[in-house]
Amino acid sequence: MTLSTKNRRKALLGAAGTVAMAAGLLAAPASAATNGVANENANEAAECAGRSIPASKISIQMFSYAGWAREIGTEAVLAELAEIGYKNVEPFGGTYEGRSAEDFSALLKEYGLKSPTSHGSTNEATFGDTLAFAKEVGQKYVGSGGFALSGIARDGSTTYDQVLDIAESLNRLGEASVKNGTGKVFGHNHQQEFTTQFEVDGETKTAWEIIVENTDPRYVTFQLDTFWAADAGVDVAGLIEEHGDRIELLHIKDGDLNGDARGIPGDVGEGDMEWGPILEAAQGKVNYYVVERDGAPADIEFARDSFEFLTCYNF
Repeated sequence: MTLSTKNRRKALLGAAGTVAMAAGLLAAPASAATNGVANENANEAAECAGRSIPASKISIQMFSYAGWAREIGTEAVLAELAEIGYKNVEPFGGTYEGRSAEDFSALLKEYGLKSPTSHGSTNEATFGDTLAFAKEVGQKYVGSGGFALSGIARDGSTTYDQVLDIAESLNRLGEASVKNGTGKVFGHNHQQEFTTQFEVDGETKTAWEIIVENTDPRYVTFQLDTFWAADAGVDVAGLIEEHGDRIELLHIKDGDLNGDARGIPGDVGEGDMEWGPILEAAQGKVNYYVVERDGAPADIEFARDSFEFLTCYNF
């Protein structure tokens, strides 16, 4: 028997609830509790529609739910995300669970989801395969969880020439992706792209700025991870205002900015990030707002709360 999309979602959510109950994560059967919460959240989101970030521009990095997916499977996670109101997801390698591009594309369609971006490989030797997969899935941007080649080292050992090599690689990758019909390639930062700095023509510049200046905007854009940039001491809103024409994607991440120690990611809207200026600066520039929490708990709360925060935030 082939289940309809609606019944298949209910079946998956029910299965997810069974697993969660066994782990002591839910106090009531998920087939009732999860759907009830989802309907309530959908109603609340509908009331906020148009006041802040539209659902069509909100996505979620699936790495947030690596642990949850291991417990209930990627398909059940996708079902929950769709029930919340998500329209987009950002996969990483583990999301596919060995599925072909065709099978994963069909799975997304089953739940009314799209994958405009992903974190994958930027290895030039195999980039043709990456682009073929991305095109089948319908992605508009191709990139990774870092930068091309070996990226910027956390220990500060990356040289200026290596930064220029990264920029040149991104230009080649981006041109190939645009010609393939999958859009620009993006670089995704952590702290070290901003803490790694060089003197260039008498001016101190970060590795991130150098890459921006040495990449072709026709082929290369940037996915700014707001939390890790702030953790590196960056004025995130100011950076978007200055380089907004090069930042088409944001990672919306929150948490405790831990001084000289590494920041601790948490739920969006419950940490130290000042979202008003950031979201205001992003208006008219950013195409997708991708929520993420490194190591999110194995339940759907982070995804639900983040979606509500963005769709109802007034700025």
